[in-house]
Amino acid sequence: MTKKVKTRFAPSPTGYLHVGGLRTALFAYLFARQNEGIFLLRIEDTDQKRFIEGAAESLMDTLKAFGLEWDEGPYYQSERTDIYKKYAKQLLDDGHAYRCFCTSERLQKMREDQQKNKQSPKYDRKCLELSEKEVEDKLAQGKTYVVRQQIPQEVIEFHDQVRGNLSFHGKDVDDQVLIKSDGFPTYHLANVVDDHEMEITHVIRGEEWLPSTPKHIWLYKALGWEAPEFAHLSLLLNPDKTKLSKRQGDVAAEDFIKKGYLIEAMINFIAFLGWNPGTEEEIFSLEELVNRFSLDRVQKAGAVFSLEKLDWLNGQYIREMSAQDLAKFILADMKNPPLTGEEIDEGTSDAANNFLKYTDCIQTRMKTLNDGPEMIAPFLADEFDYDIELFNHKKMKIDKATAVMAIENSIPTLEALEDYGTEESIKEALVGVIQKLGFKNGQVLWPIRVALTNEQYSPGVFELIMVLGKENTIKRLSSALDKMT
Repeated sequence: MTKKVKTRFAPSPTGYLHVGGLRTALFAYLFARQNEGIFLLRIEDTDQKRFIEGAAESLMDTLKAFGLEWDEGPYYQSERTDIYKKYAKQLLDDGHAYRCFCTSERLQKMREDQQKNKQSPKYDRKCLELSEKEVEDKLAQGKTYVVRQQIPQEVIEFHDQVRGNLSFHGKDVDDQVLIKSDGFPTYHLANVVDDHEMEITHVIRGEEWLPSTPKHIWLYKALGWEAPEFAHLSLLLNPDKTKLSKRQGDVAAEDFIKKGYLIEAMINFIAFLGWNPGTEEEIFSLEELVNRFSLDRVQKAGAVFSLEKLDWLNGQYIREMSAQDLAKFILADMKNPPLTGEEIDEGTSDAANNFLKYTDCIQTRMKTLNDGPEMIAPFLADEFDYDIELFNHKKMKIDKATAVMAIENSIPTLEALEDYGTEESIKEALVGVIQKLGFKNGQVLWPIRVALTNEQYSPGVFELIMVLGKENTIKRLSSALDKMT
């Protein structure tokens, strides 16, 4: 009988959820959902020195925020220490593990000597040579010890779902610690025991755990258990191909939400870090990813985390939002919002309707939700403290005199204009001003743009005028003219 597919995400509560961890969780979630299996959450909190209060709760909140709900758990390894000790004793009794009494000073000197001799750092098996009586004497003396796995000196071969067939030789593998001197298990023993007892069928994790996989398979064999399938995901890289790390920018999944990235866009982006559907398609919902995901399309090569690509993808999702939803996001992020989300929903006031128009105007230029308050601010301003230098533009040969002439001649033309309902009618009116003055387009449109927004970058002039309306447009142009003359 085929086992029901069961995957797990097993983070350590040592801080935020790294985007690499989010990808691991996502891939494990997608594989379980696609195979109508079970997705389990386990908190690997056996390293008490690195434990951070509240980190586990933060990890779970972040997973939930991204829609990655688990079916079982959370299980805490710190509550299962008796189980690990039971299996450690079994390994000792069966000769697959041994007690190591070496002091930290001896181990440090051993490593230093190995470095000097350019040898691979690994335990020299000194305590493996202890007789049964010597071990009993040390235990009677109350000597502290760790339990080490006795790695078989043989070749082991296994198939990785991402990397294919792999082999390791025991002579190159360290006799890892299974139980630390404080009685807590290491990751190696605890995760093998838990994956077996929790009936995990597929272990999906980062490639940094690949060198440990033969140790884990040997543990499965020593305990008489069947090993699960393994799939090791590639590293996440910066655009310069260095490993993605906090030193080079934000890597906490929750930070991206704070920076205005939509959860749907982040899931879509993360899914493409090392996986692709085999087509040109780029936009996928979580549900669509469940249907399309497969481990055989996960790549071995490192996946580049490109903020430029994320910005583009997030922008695509923002374009698909309704003006009402986007407006409410923007209002929620403003320090002094001019109205409420409820007023936007009602849509009956001039303020709400204008805010929706302004939102629609900036929507195609936004990369993140956090762009909204800054981009919409010029539309809401009563008056500007103009930066006169902005009116000048060397490349377009615009100086103060040119800017004054452009605005002076545009005001009466726009006052006479009756149709502010289309960009075409506004364009036609301003083209008349350009032709009358014998100026180039930019020599008229640039000063108008600055007068209307007091910004170097903004939506197009014709769209600005249409959205602001006649009264606001004339008021701002007149104010700018007064400031310059």
